[in-house]
Amino acid sequence: MQDPFNKSETNSRVKRNYFHWLLRFTISALVVTVIVFLVTYVFFKADIFPFQNAESTSEVSENAGNNETTQIAQVTTQEDKAVVNAVEKVSDAVVGVVNYKPSQFLLEPTQSGTGSGVIYKKERDAAYIVTNHHVIDGAQTLEVILNNGDKVEAQLLGSDPLTDLAVLQIDGSKVKSVASFGSSENLKVGETVLTIGNPLGMEFAGSVTQGIISGVERTIPVDLNQDGVSDYETDVLQTDAAINPGNSGGALVNLNGEVIGINSMKIAQQEVEGLGFAIPSSTAKPIVKDLEENGEITRPYLGIQSRDLSTISIRDLQQTLKLPEDVQQGVLVVSSQASSPAQKAGLKPYDVIVKVDDHDITSVVDLRKYLYEEKSVGDEAEVTYYRDGKKQKTTITLSD
Repeated sequence: MQDPFNKSETNSRVKRNYFHWLLRFTISALVVTVIVFLVTYVFFKADIFPFQNAESTSEVSENAGNNETTQIAQVTTQEDKAVVNAVEKVSDAVVGVVNYKPSQFLLEPTQSGTGSGVIYKKERDAAYIVTNHHVIDGAQTLEVILNNGDKVEAQLLGSDPLTDLAVLQIDGSKVKSVASFGSSENLKVGETVLTIGNPLGMEFAGSVTQGIISGVERTIPVDLNQDGVSDYETDVLQTDAAINPGNSGGALVNLNGEVIGINSMKIAQQEVEGLGFAIPSSTAKPIVKDLEENGEITRPYLGIQSRDLSTISIRDLQQTLKLPEDVQQGVLVVSSQASSPAQKAGLKPYDVIVKVDDHDITSVVDLRKYLYEEKSVGDEAEVTYYRDGKKQKTTITLSD
């Protein structure tokens, strides 16, 4: 029989119990650890363990960011290359045009201004350049400065104030590069474009600026006699690429290196920025062809002096012209020239033209644009007009 008061035996039994408890705890802990490890391993392999997202997502995000950065860099590099390639295709064909006007004090003409031009054709020993009418206006002599700095005398073949275009001819022996016209018909707002020209003169020759097409099918008024009244409206492209004095007549270029416009002007006001305009290639090409071949643009001719109906008082509209109240727009015939198409067709002073063919006429500019752009010399046009308040029609054969 054990002695309960024997301390040595009691301590021995406590130690054995503690050892057994510690062994069981250790074994249980190992079993739990193995189970947790196996479950964790299975969840990781199945890609559903909830704590996997922190590290994995970070890696995926980092990789995605790297891919996106790489893609952006690639796109940027591609556009940069396209810009460089486009400039290389066209820049040698962009020239300086120097206008020399008569001098009041010197025997020789003096330099009046410098613009830009684009060599668009080389044939046999001659090269042909398109520029702006206002660049060569009033010149006694003209000089072209090639991309390499060589100077050659230029001959004016013809110019057109309405579209602000002119064509020059030079000796083509030193011309190495010719620009190609592209189509301006399907341009989209936002497309990247470049301008190449000589801003502020030949000191900055061949300068390139980059921008976008800001607007298509814009119109700007043309005042030929500077009387403050618009004589015509020219169709233009709007761009935010910088166009400065000296850029006039230079090239507006797409990323294919094609000329899609001839730079013409900008709105130069302190509060205005990024409003430049170019003549679309679709407008320029037929004008350039006519100027090169004929020296002028032949347009249909009516032979009348006219006024916008909107400038006539309401009293005169109703009492003098006896127009119906709903007739507010049209063209008043002030006079007709002898033997003109208008006189031959029977038009008289105080007649009010309201329609040509199926096109409603709202103003003198509208009448000119329709005739110049839709009709040719020799065409017939049906004119609807009011005389003494009565609507009438007549057929006019257009001449030059």
